[in-house]
Amino acid sequence: MYISFRGGIHPKGHKELSREAALRRFDPSPGEMVFPLSQHIGKPAKAIVRKNDPVLVGQKLAEADGFVSACVISSCSGTVKAVEKRRTIAGTLTECVVVENDGRYTPIAGLGTRQDPSTLSGEEILARVRDAGIIGLGGAGFPTHVKLAPKAPEQIRWLIANGAECEPYISCNDQLMRSHAAGIVEGLEIALRLFPNAECVIGIERNKPQAIASMRQAVSGKARMRILPLRTKYPQGGEHSLIRAITGVDFPVSMLPAELGCIVLNVGTAYAVGRAVAWNEPLYEHVLTVSGEAVRTPSNFIARDGTSLAQLLEACGGIREGVTLKKALSGGPMMGIAVASLELPIQKNTNALTLLAEDPSELAQARMTACLHCGRCSTVCPNGLVPALMADAIHMKNWARYEKKLYGLDCIACGCCTYICPARRPLTQMFKQTKAEIMARKRAEQTGGRK
Repeated sequence: MYISFRGGIHPKGHKELSREAALRRFDPSPGEMVFPLSQHIGKPAKAIVRKNDPVLVGQKLAEADGFVSACVISSCSGTVKAVEKRRTIAGTLTECVVVENDGRYTPIAGLGTRQDPSTLSGEEILARVRDAGIIGLGGAGFPTHVKLAPKAPEQIRWLIANGAECEPYISCNDQLMRSHAAGIVEGLEIALRLFPNAECVIGIERNKPQAIASMRQAVSGKARMRILPLRTKYPQGGEHSLIRAITGVDFPVSMLPAELGCIVLNVGTAYAVGRAVAWNEPLYEHVLTVSGEAVRTPSNFIARDGTSLAQLLEACGGIREGVTLKKALSGGPMMGIAVASLELPIQKNTNALTLLAEDPSELAQARMTACLHCGRCSTVCPNGLVPALMADAIHMKNWARYEKKLYGLDCIACGCCTYICPARRPLTQMFKQTKAEIMARKRAEQTGGRK
């Protein structure tokens, strides 16, 4: 029996476009590489390099500026061209370190040197994870050293590795599990050392049989580790959905996983932990999928942070002949962010570039009607919310009802309600905008300002 969660949908996966494309390393040609100082949840990093400084692969460009922050690491060698604001994937102007890549990729001393993690204390492990600039690679970007340091580590019962990869089109983690299973398991074993009473459960959707087989072989004979195949359903890889599926415990989005005794790591994050602690390799590259009907050769890459989206598309042969690119997304079609330009740098938590020959939002807008009161949005919401009533509260500008009565801030913007809505209403977009406005108002109140 495969484990799952309440609600959810079954969108077409489109995995066949890139699923069998083996991971290949991509090194950009000489030229600019851009490293935003805010690639994570929390305070932006603080630049420690200046214009004209030489840099090497694996060198820190910026230090974590606070507990919930993350270092930024150079993925190339060359010279700092500027520390200035540049446009990023989020669409905002963000402070960035711009490096003129010399194309030689000269590493810092000791990069990739094997070290025995069993000789390290818990504090030393956390310090290496922090200095490596590791964040959650599943999309949220929460600093991993913070996640691995809960108040009561002895009360953690489950270390959950997220190998679900439920978002349509994306297949890079599938390929990572097939080809680097031992490295993922090494990272999980290191993390397990921090939680003496925890069991490690690696959850993988059953539409990835080769990944399941590779990971099962890698955990064979390992104490406190097992593979759990999961039913193929979106958003199986959402943190709360995954916890519900594996532990059987239902809990509100407002509750932290550690409060329930869970720590969740994406398999890519686990791999990065292993590379940082056991191989002295900070996070400067990660796996990424370029896919979609508009792409000539959909591919899975090991891509260097700071590489432009345009360069990755070029490495895939560009746009298919006879096809017009209608929409570009950083991420997948359910939770990805539309980008207006491909001349933007990938960040640590950029897991995909999806290029579509049709714009589903445009098609939906042409067919949109008033709410039909069918209730389908409620049946698929993984958090048990009532999107139709939430939308009504937004239209009436009843923010108190939206937040306090309908628990609108518990929305994870998974897109299930928008996908299933026969009236083609842009529910998810409404909820994302409303949540941003409410949170901005709260911050303004805390600082004594006005929205």
